[in-house]
Amino acid sequence: MEIVPIAFDSMGVRSMATFVKTKDVTITIDPSVSLAPSRYGLPPHKIEIEQMEEKWREIKGFVEKSDVIIITHYHYDHHNPEEVEIFEGKKLLLKHPKDKINRSQIERAEYFLERLRNVKVEIDFCDGKKYEFGNTFVEISKPVFHGANQKLGFVLEVFVSDGKNSFLFSSDVEGPLHADQTEFILQRRPEIVFIDGPMSYMLGYRFSKTSLEKAVENLKKISEVSREIVLDHHLLRDINWRDQISELFVHAEQFSTEIKSAAEFRGVEENLLEARRKELYERFKF
Repeated sequence: MEIVPIAFDSMGVRSMATFVKTKDVTITIDPSVSLAPSRYGLPPHKIEIEQMEEKWREIKGFVEKSDVIIITHYHYDHHNPEEVEIFEGKKLLLKHPKDKINRSQIERAEYFLERLRNVKVEIDFCDGKKYEFGNTFVEISKPVFHGANQKLGFVLEVFVSDGKNSFLFSSDVEGPLHADQTEFILQRRPEIVFIDGPMSYMLGYRFSKTSLEKAVENLKKISEVSREIVLDHHLLRDINWRDQISELFVHAEQFSTEIKSAAEFRGVEENLLEARRKELYERFKF
């Protein structure tokens, strides 16, 4: 099984776009990318915009060679309704547009589906479903909270196994914080798991110390069943992300489990552009 993190926060953009290839099927999960509209009271820097444009081109390249596209929810860093032509001829597994979903995402889903009428695609609403592609098994979780509660809606977790290797994609669990988010991972014991880590950059504002502690405890449990944990997305908006979860590194070492960012997994240098936005404006004028 080949797993490629295409675009992630550790690579300078808001995204969890991921490519998975087995002998039977090629899959792209959440093919989109965006930027924080404001950070430190500043809009995206030119360097961030250029990186987003580059990553979008890369995402489209992976979509082109994919058989299946999975979209776990309708936030714009996970789906792009403006260039639906890239999905021509693909099988789309989509979060249900009306069940377990908040109002803003209902509207976005409706718009996305309306746009998809203009291209030839096969659509299935995949919440809680299982699929087989040759010897490759794909299981989609039931909807779980986007983070701490239903305010931001629900997301789907994705498990892929080819009989020899296994991979799990958490989507935006922001932790994970809850039992159902965590149990879907623990029960499947994936060798490699990509997890949206706790949003520590909002600590004391939209994210509590209690939630951070709960996320670390759940991640410790996961480190006991998976050999490699890739933490990214919300967590990598914090320049000091390793310090925030230092307990996890110590715990995971006992089980020889690796903890790394998506950039590290791909073998490229971390590039936390959003977390460094103030620095970008100070160093690079435009």
